[in-house]
Amino acid sequence: PSGGSYQPSQGSDDDWDDDWDDSSTVADEPGALGSSYPDYEAAGGGASGRYRLSTRSEPSLGPRGAGHPAGHPHPPGGGGAAAKSSATVSRNLNRFSTFVKSGGEAFVLGEASGFVKDGDKLCVVLGPRGPEWQENPYPFQCSIEDPTKQTKFKGMKSYIAYKLVPSHTGQQVHRRYKHFDWLYGRLAEKFPVISVPHLPEKQATGRFEEDFISKRRKGLAWWMDHMCSHPVLAQCDAFQHFLTCPSTDEKAWKQGKRKAEKDEMVGANFFLTISVPTGPGASLDLQEVESQVDGFKAFTKKMDESALQLNHTANEFARKQVTGFKKEYQKVGHSFKCLSQAFELDQQAFSAGLNQAIAFTAEAYDAIGDLFADQPRQDLDPVMDLLALYQGHLANFPDIIHVQKGALTKVKESKRHVEEGKMELQKAEGIQERCNIISFATLAEINHFHKIRVRDFKSQMQHFLQQQILFFQKVTQKLEEALHKYDSV
Repeated sequence: PSGGSYQPSQGSDDDWDDDWDDSSTVADEPGALGSSYPDYEAAGGGASGRYRLSTRSEPSLGPRGAGHPAGHPHPPGGGGAAAKSSATVSRNLNRFSTFVKSGGEAFVLGEASGFVKDGDKLCVVLGPRGPEWQENPYPFQCSIEDPTKQTKFKGMKSYIAYKLVPSHTGQQVHRRYKHFDWLYGRLAEKFPVISVPHLPEKQATGRFEEDFISKRRKGLAWWMDHMCSHPVLAQCDAFQHFLTCPSTDEKAWKQGKRKAEKDEMVGANFFLTISVPTGPGASLDLQEVESQVDGFKAFTKKMDESALQLNHTANEFARKQVTGFKKEYQKVGHSFKCLSQAFELDQQAFSAGLNQAIAFTAEAYDAIGDLFADQPRQDLDPVMDLLALYQGHLANFPDIIHVQKGALTKVKESKRHVEEGKMELQKAEGIQERCNIISFATLAEINHFHKIRVRDFKSQMQHFLQQQILFFQKVTQKLEEALHKYDSV
């Protein structure tokens, strides 16, 4: 699941029944935002730092438009200005599309209205490669260590807790997989134009086995790295609460959890929080944006196909090393051993050295078989862990692109209405301006994806090749040791 369509999984191995939760885990639905307030440009700024932003259209100044509240359609009929202002951009027929569910459509059509606090603002800036998310001024990392099995209800229920140590606080906290799952659900819902990395998969059986726990910890470590590396996700209140709330403070956890669930800056209102570059040279060319997004769409499709193929090949190769290669090398070793045992039947004193050297060669091949079986854990498994993370990202992008494409469609429609004299230019410009905001955010996210991808694949490929070299050096060493045994024969 991705984007606004995320649904918390049912019947997972980590259910919500511990002391950190009330009987109700879903916050009350926030009411209609700002419905009882007039649309001020800025209300209560100053000390509180809260700004009222509205994307609703101003009431038309035409003869029939007067007296109708902002954002409400004008009655049909009339001529001149009234006829122009009555044209509206059509709504998507598919009300289940991501563009609609994410709030993108409501935002572009000028129906979003809410208060944006200073702390909620997300800035897109123009960097050397185009739009970028403004860097986190206080970058940090977070390690995930020491998964430990814990129990509750006097040992009736067991679970695994992971120790998290964020570098910006240095204070360790313990979190269960279900807490990660809750956080993922909140963020996937809140950020429709950001790729929230997918968590490693759940497992209902065998979840206390050492290999599974170790693999999940590595997957969570990659997930955490991507969260901390993202300028927006890293600074999000829900994520900071997750990282810093003391494990023993149940009350504080519940308060932070409820606050995140009552967040009003979701859906259409989320887009109000995005601030984009203004002034000369800051506007985006819609055709250029469409071309870039189409190029990225083709890229993600190709990357997804090649990641699947590499994952399949690496998996197959690892399986062969663990079973086939090990078996073949040990079969060769066994054959050498049989030869040395046959030679031992010869009682000549001068042949004893040869017998021992051949027996040593047999042991070397046996050991090389074990090296092959252990090797995938060092080099192929980490590559597959990275591919799994990126396949999650790639699954998110169709929805992100869909929101952006939906916005572009509305702009084209509004331009057509202006040309036909059915819509005022001012209204169409408002739609284009709001589409611009979504385009800036989408391009910033694409830019971030490429930046992180280059960083990750560079370090992982270096690690892979270093481990391969070490492996073949070990194999060579075993063969050289066997070779030297013949020197004294």
